[in-house]
Amino acid sequence: MERTVVRVSIFGLLLAFGGAQPNKDDWEIYSFHINSTVTTRYATTVITSRVVNRKDESTEVEFHVRIPKNAFISKFRMFMDDQVYDGEVKAKEAAQQQYTQAVSRGESAGIVSSVGRTLEEFKTSVTVAPLKKVTFELTYEELFRRRLGKYELQIFARPMQPVKDFKVDVYIHEKAGINYMDIKGGLSTNALANAITKTLADKQAWVYFYPTVDQQKTCDSCGEQGLNGDLVIVYDVNRHKSLGDIKRSKGYFVHHFAPSSLLRIPKNVVFVIDQSGSMHGRKMEQTRMALLHILSDLAEEDYFGLITFDSNLFYWKRELVQANADNVKSAKTFASNIKDRGSTNINTALLEGSRMLNEQPRQGSASILILLTDGDPTSGVTNLEQIQSNVRAAIQDKFPLYCLGFGFDVNFAFLERMSLQNNGVARRIYEDSDADLQLKGFYDEVANPLLTNVTMSYSSSANLTQTKFSQYYNGSEIVVAGQITDNDVETFVPQVVAISRNASIVFSDANGTTESTDDSNLQRVWAYLTVKQLLDKELQLSGVEKEKVKSEALRLSLKYGFVTPLTSMVVTKPSEETTEVLHKPSEDTPPLPRGTSLVMRPGILSKGQSRMTSRGGHFFPQAGAFPGFGGSASAHPGLKVKQQAGAIPGFGGSASGNYPNLHLPAHPGFKGDPGSRGLPGSSGRRDVAGPPILQDLAIDYDYDSPPIAPTTLSVAPGVRFLLQAENQSLPLCFDIAGRTILRLLHLPNAGVSVNGELDEDQGFIKIIVHFDTDNFVAVELGAVTVKYEQKLTRYTGDTALVAGSVAVSIRHMEVDITAGQTRLLILVHGKNGKDFLWPALRQQPSDDAVGILAQKAVVYEEVHQGPYTKLKMKDQEISVSRSSAVDFGMNLPATLACWLMSPESALRAPLSDFTLKVL
Repeated sequence: MERTVVRVSIFGLLLAFGGAQPNKDDWEIYSFHINSTVTTRYATTVITSRVVNRKDESTEVEFHVRIPKNAFISKFRMFMDDQVYDGEVKAKEAAQQQYTQAVSRGESAGIVSSVGRTLEEFKTSVTVAPLKKVTFELTYEELFRRRLGKYELQIFARPMQPVKDFKVDVYIHEKAGINYMDIKGGLSTNALANAITKTLADKQAWVYFYPTVDQQKTCDSCGEQGLNGDLVIVYDVNRHKSLGDIKRSKGYFVHHFAPSSLLRIPKNVVFVIDQSGSMHGRKMEQTRMALLHILSDLAEEDYFGLITFDSNLFYWKRELVQANADNVKSAKTFASNIKDRGSTNINTALLEGSRMLNEQPRQGSASILILLTDGDPTSGVTNLEQIQSNVRAAIQDKFPLYCLGFGFDVNFAFLERMSLQNNGVARRIYEDSDADLQLKGFYDEVANPLLTNVTMSYSSSANLTQTKFSQYYNGSEIVVAGQITDNDVETFVPQVVAISRNASIVFSDANGTTESTDDSNLQRVWAYLTVKQLLDKELQLSGVEKEKVKSEALRLSLKYGFVTPLTSMVVTKPSEETTEVLHKPSEDTPPLPRGTSLVMRPGILSKGQSRMTSRGGHFFPQAGAFPGFGGSASAHPGLKVKQQAGAIPGFGGSASGNYPNLHLPAHPGFKGDPGSRGLPGSSGRRDVAGPPILQDLAIDYDYDSPPIAPTTLSVAPGVRFLLQAENQSLPLCFDIAGRTILRLLHLPNAGVSVNGELDEDQGFIKIIVHFDTDNFVAVELGAVTVKYEQKLTRYTGDTALVAGSVAVSIRHMEVDITAGQTRLLILVHGKNGKDFLWPALRQQPSDDAVGILAQKAVVYEEVHQGPYTKLKMKDQEISVSRSSAVDFGMNLPATLACWLMSPESALRAPLSDFTLKVL
């Protein structure tokens, strides 16, 4: 989601002599052009610098350019002596050897280094003969992100000398129409304002910045060395259609969805604030100041909680309370008195914040958990994988987690992975005078939720980017791209289903909303977005699935020529040039101060690695607060139950099974770009064969992280279910063996019932939702059948529909069904080579609900008697054994310890009460 005001950064060039500071009398930049073309919020920027060596001897000239961290370099070229030296994107490993050889020879290594908060500095060099010229040309691409209601292009220029032919040309073409545009920044003030020409004409806009040599010395931070500042172009587009802006071209489409005029959804927000000793001084002062501003901005219809932590927890209140004037005043007093001390217990703090949100679910509201910390966990649970698993088990996909890392002592990779696993994002807060404003700015981005549980569906489509989003906030934008199957626009129908306050809402347009365009960039927009999301997904996975996603991201990066964390750009240079390898800094690398130029010397450039490690190969999360059900157990491997014959109306045969709330990461049926996939055993490398007189320069993005062992799934003696416990770390678990039709959920007042056919050892084969007396939605592997008003329709592809009181969204690997206030997600998972279904209750049903999915969290007390353990439940003591089960109720399966007992003991009723028929 990341928000704060989308920006494309276009940065000027810095040129210097290798090894020493440049003498501007020896060389001249005689032409400096920045050209940015923006279509459908996708910017392609070309920076061209032409330099002449005025000396009577050869001189090494360095080329610097700053680009946004969110951009992908897609082309780099040098023109010299009537020769063109093109860069070629290769797999990272293919360039690593060149880097190692260069360092071993004592040669310097080039870099891509962090500069400030949003920039990276590209740097290379070349030797220019006396009185000769060289031209550098760099191209990078970036998809804009809308933040706080606007897009922003930031143009930063610092050529280190006045340039006679200095030009910045920006062209924006938005078919939706541009509703406003403004120009800000240090280069738009004083005499430089006269060098700017702005033209806005409905769907197009032009900005020209052509300062004279004298004007280049007149801005506040400019001087004899010329321009030193930024030009900021801010704009937004018209939003006439609720379904948004959909463009299609050559079999691809891009959908920008940002509906307006929606009612704000009240939110439930819990702030979890680190007050450990490392927060001492200005960081704690700025945190207190930011909290005071944020608390003042809470709407009265919001509910909130505030927890601070070191090695212990400190509550303002132990439950959510309404943001009325008295409560806000009291919370401000608490916030003003936060004191730094002690160590850092992140695990307990996040679990307690999750508990507060889980215990008070309000219909028609949106919940958010926000963590602010400046360091690693140092007390309580300190194993990073364990904390991540615990948090996933507690949240269970019910609300997003946003992690704010204060400074550079924090393990940002840990926070980023944990946020992504829980539908959120991580944001670094820089230790600076405006840190409180950074905190407040992030909160502003999530302060006004408008939709929850957003599902984007497209019939006759394939290879879609992310289509499910937990929340949509005012001022932001959802972007989905994909392919139109066989380019058949007649059957391509987009639809969005979401929840707005208390009701489901469907965005569609029967008259058609897609607009044909000749924009050849749509395919690249799809590729860019797909690679970005695959890289995010790779952070969340481990084992085989991680490698599968990583391989697909690498394949697309190579195909479309993107320099990503998985690839390098190799640039041939004239003979006898030294070899350089440019590394992308990791997020944990502190940025250089603005204006700093870094020269790397032999041996000091090391590869940044993620600090995430794997210990043991299993995740062991604590139980979440929402009733959920798990999957295969680790006990009694190989035990089988004989399948019995039988039938019941609406249910048939064939096998499969499943578990709750899991968005399956990179299932074997994962759809990627339709081009060729990497074959087993292939390296994915693409080598460059150049003339023998050429040597290589590699621009390398470093992204290595230690492998994380995959979760191990065991075979169950039937299907093992998990039932959450209240205020206890271990849930209950029980097994149901044999083919059975179970009563999953029944809502008498709503007239809704859900039944499922359970296979003997996998999960569910079929799940049927009955509604409005004689209507139903039947979900099987590969098909969904809907009966409504005596009409029976079978769906085998992605689609969204509304049948009376029920909304159904069918997507690859899941079916989302909303009936009144009840929301059921039916997911497809795989185990032991077989796919199966599992129902996940995403929205708490009414109090009259009965069935396995309606079970409340149980209350028990452990009673130890010698070597045996009993649980005391409602004045009954039940013998139990400690076992484990794999919980598929999260994005990543996790092995949970549990108390194993009979189904009757766990459900506190005979199993026959939940059984319609034994097959």
